[in-house]
Order: sequence, then structure tokens, then C-alpha cells
Amino acid sequence: MKNSKLVWLLSLLLVVGLFLAACGGDDEAKETPANEPATETDGEKEDDGAEEATLDEEQVLNLIMGSEIPTLDSALVTDSVGFDLLNNVNEGLYRLNQENVAVPAIADGEPTISEDGLVYTFKLRDANWSDGSPVTANDFEFAWKRAMNPDTASEYGPYMMEGVIKNAAAIAAGEAEYTELGVKAIDEKTLEVTLEKPVPYFLSLMSFGTFLPQKEEFVTTQGENYSKNSEALLYNGPFVLQDWDGTGLSWKLVKNDQYWDKDTVKLTEINYDVVKEVATAVNLYTNGEKDRAGLSGEYAMQYANNPELVTEMDASVFYFKYNQERNGEPTPLANVNIREAVSKAINKQDLVDVVLANGSVPAHYLVPAGFTFDEDANDFREVNGDMSTFNVEEAQAAWQKGLDELGVTELTLEILGGDSDVSKKMDEYFKNQLETNLPGLTVTLKEVPFAVRLDLDTNQDYDIQVAGWGPDYQDPYTFMNLWLTDGGNNMMSYSNPKYDELVLSSNNELALDAAARWQALADAEKLLIAEDYAIGPIYQRGTMQLLKPYVKGVVSHQIGGDYSYKWAYIEGKN
Repeated sequence: MKNSKLVWLLSLLLVVGLFLAACGGDDEAKETPANEPATETDGEKEDDGAEEATLDEEQVLNLIMGSEIPTLDSALVTDSVGFDLLNNVNEGLYRLNQENVAVPAIADGEPTISEDGLVYTFKLRDANWSDGSPVTANDFEFAWKRAMNPDTASEYGPYMMEGVIKNAAAIAAGEAEYTELGVKAIDEKTLEVTLEKPVPYFLSLMSFGTFLPQKEEFVTTQGENYSKNSEALLYNGPFVLQDWDGTGLSWKLVKNDQYWDKDTVKLTEINYDVVKEVATAVNLYTNGEKDRAGLSGEYAMQYANNPELVTEMDASVFYFKYNQERNGEPTPLANVNIREAVSKAINKQDLVDVVLANGSVPAHYLVPAGFTFDEDANDFREVNGDMSTFNVEEAQAAWQKGLDELGVTELTLEILGGDSDVSKKMDEYFKNQLETNLPGLTVTLKEVPFAVRLDLDTNQDYDIQVAGWGPDYQDPYTFMNLWLTDGGNNMMSYSNPKYDELVLSSNNELALDAAARWQALADAEKLLIAEDYAIGPIYQRGTMQLLKPYVKGVVSHQIGGDYSYKWAYIEGKN
């Protein structure tokens, strides 16, 4: 079995000869299958040095995006492409700085906080929209309430606000009107936010895309056309979007002269093209047409010693989502033994070494390594360690037990994946592994564009989906609350009252007991991964890119938008 697997892997390399950097993405998008905002770096996280540098006369950056833009409505965006662009064309109360710390942005300094920790009062700085009109407190109140309006059908609005902003949970449950959300414009420059309970990471949330402002008059005037193209949007961030028709494969960002901190912004233009093939991306890079390109497979090996190579491990974890109900009927994946078998039947080490070859590591967990730490600097990952590791013997035992319980001798399961080069090669690897290691299993592959995959996920129209998640804030809860019963990102009919109890207690009665809260989240992770096998972890993403040495000051983030170009500049290109 081992030899046949190796032969298959080698033949794959010979036939294909190329791979991309991550599931469904590239060096720019680092795509979020179904629901992941996610990152890369150029290593520039200290002061950008732009003031001391001799800047090139032409401050133009040329980049690749791995997927089309599904939407740039901050109430509707759920993917890393949208979050990445919004991070650069808009700005909320807070923004992640060059050290990845949330700092005041449109907020004029730190808020005033009530003694009980429930009421935050923000003063706004003088800032304008791209049409020259002022950014006001009502822009925040309108946008947040719009995201909670059931007619908007926002996924992230309820997800990010429930249990945080007062009345959000009741609104989501249909027990209160969206107008009752705990956010209020006191006057044009004063915003009052009332929380449901004290939330230690609340200010970190304020840098996230769901909490961006929207100008009510503009949104109302645009109506159904709002956000459908670059002219149907307003911008209050470092750049404005141009030349996007809503479906195109290219667009650009240009410096926003109305931005309150425009003097910090050095780039005048950022040009994007959607490129899904690594060979094309590398050719564009080596020809000097693009300034960054993702690497994997033989390209990663070819450029391993290149001085322009940049590597990084990020906090995005990819996994199989096992859909337990499809079209109103239980799927074979409603059987825990079938889920266990699939989870243990794939050699993840070979996947990251040969298929991805980009610095990613096998994931036997949900909460990533090196992401969050307790007060004694202990990694959360150390509590549970690795779970649900590759084990063909255990996989086959669980498989046979599951088949017996279902009363069948064979099964056909569909894997839903992306249409990029690496997604297709990875799916082929999964198919080979599963059909080889689980007798009687036939795997069919469904490879679709990212926007289509989002829709299929929302409608639970799949069996197994290759999905992933990048954190929204620096706390294990950002991963663990994905799988709460009927949660907005569950989309696979998983439900366990014990899991719900553990996760919810971590943000309620245990919120101020750090040690007990930590353990509750760890217990929930173990239940999810090693007992219920509700998802099947695959890998924690690493990235390898070629980056032109004249590109300076790009900042990467582990939460929210992947990159900030506010501090980027070109120096020494010519």
C-alpha cells in the first residue's frame, strides 16, 4: 500500500508538474473555502521606513488574486478576498497596525467605558467618505443594524454580534427588531455601544470588516445596485476601488485623497488580476509583470534557495466539513463511524510534503498552533495536542462498523472543492487515499468557482467539503463557536448539547475565570475532533511566495483582512 501510494504521488508530480500555495487560493487571496477570512507576509512588520527611504517616483504595486470578488458589501462579505479588499478601501473604529494590534482609526482615541464594562462611548475623528461627505456616528449605527436586519441576510452580522452587542441574540432569534440593536449615534461624532456582557476582546472586534460603517443615504439611493460594482460603493480607507464591474477578473485600487491619514499612504495604485494557475503566476512574476507569486509543489522546490523567497506559517486551519443532512435527508456522514473513518484515512504528512509543499503542516486539531496563549505564555495547542491522526487500521475498523450500521457494503461520497489548480490536485489526492484505504468507497469530485461553493455551503448541498477558517480575533472562541447548534457557520447539521454547553460557558459564567475557560474550550475541541469527529482537520496553512525586494512595508494579519497596504511603498525598483 505504501509503495503504490508513493508511485501515485510521483506520477501526479510528473503529470501535473505544478501546484498552488493553498486550498483554492494563491499568494494574494489565501482563499477561505466557505467561510474563512485568512494570511501571508513579506516580513515587513517593523516601522515601514518609508519616510527615511528614497521612494521610487512610480509607486505602483502589481498583485495577483486567487479568486473573483463575491461581494464588497461589508454586511454580506464572508470570504478572504472581500475582507482583504475592504481592509484597504474602508476603515472602522479600529484598525490593525503594523504590529497587529487593534488601534483607534476612525475612533478619535480610546473609548470611555462604563464601570460595569457594558457601555463603550466612542468619539469620532474628522474623516470623510470618498465623495467628500463626513463619516458620522450614524454611518456605524446604520451599518451594524443593517447587518442584523433579517432582510439583509447577513451571515457575519449575527455571527459577530450575537452575545456581544446588546439584543443581537434576540434579534437573530426573531424576538426583537433589528432597530433595537445596542448601538446608537448620540450625535454626529459620538457613538454609544452597549454590550450584552463584558467582552474582553471587544476592541479587537472593532477592526473586523463586519463593523465597518456604511453611509445610509448612499446605500438607500443605490438600492439593489449597492456594491454591485466599484461605482456603487463609497470608501473611507487608504484606497478606493476602480474598474470593477462586479464580475471581472481585474480591478485596481488607487490612493484615496479623502482619507484622513492620506500622508501615510505612499502607493498611488495597486493593480489586481485573478490568476488561478501557479505556472501563470510564476511566469508573470519572473517576467516582472507581478510583484508577488505563491509557490508550492515543484515550484517551491525550484525556488527553495531563491533570495526573493518568503515563507510564513499562519493561523488558518483547513478541514473536511461532514454534512449530516442534505436535501432534508440524513447523509451517510450522520454516522459517527463513517466520519471517523474518513478523518483517519488520509496521510496528511504526504499531502503537505508533496502536494502542497508550501510550509503547511498536518493539522490534528482545530485551534492552530502558535495562535493563542494563556497568561503564562502556554500555547492552547498544548492542552489537547494532536487528535484524530492518520491510522489506516483504525480507519478501516470504523469504516466497517459504519457500513454495518448503515446496512450497506459500499458508499459513494462527493467531495466539494474549488476550481483552482491546487484544489483539484488536492482533491485527487483525497480521492486516491480514501478509495485506497476504505474498501467499498467511491469518491466523486465536484470542483466549482468560489462563489458557487459559498452558495452550496449555505444550502448544505454537499457531502464532504474542503473548507477552512482563519480567526476573526485572537481567542480560541473564534474557532470553537463555529460548530454551535444552528450556528450561522455550522452549515452541516452538527449538534451536540454537551459541546454547546462547554463553548457557551466559556463566554458566559466562565468568562472571568481564565483557567476554567481555557479547559472548557479544550474539552469542547476534544469532543468535536476526537469523539464526534464532526470535522476532519487536514492542515494548518503555511505559505511560500516570491516577493520583489523593492516591495516594502506590506503588513500581513492573522485576523480580518489578509494584508494592509497603508504603509507599503516601492523603493529601488529602477
